[in-house]
Amino acid sequence: MSNSNSKTNRFAPTGEMTIYTAAAHKEQLMNAIAARTSIEVDLAKVTEIDTAGLQLLALAKLEARRRELPLSFVGHSRAVLEAIDVCDMSSFFGDPVLIPSANAAEGVH
Repeated sequence: MSNSNSKTNRFAPTGEMTIYTAAAHKEQLMNAIAARTSIEVDLAKVTEIDTAGLQLLALAKLEARRRELPLSFVGHSRAVLEAIDVCDMSSFFGDPVLIPSANAAEGVH
């Protein structure tokens, strides 16, 4: 987690967001929420996510809402988009997502 400015905490997990990494990610997200600032969760470098990872994102969203803190998810990786789709959670998260074209995702110009 890093501060991009004094009012927004940015959390950018890399690699897995699975049952094996959920505890560490939970601690970082809850610390960001406890700081009582807006939170941006950048999911661009998440390579794998399971239901534990999705539950963690849901927890963060609900806890931020409960505390009336702005929280946004940005940069959704293909793995995150697929998990949200498979679990039919798009409407829950409700964040706008940019779906890259197949050529852009593969680095073809």
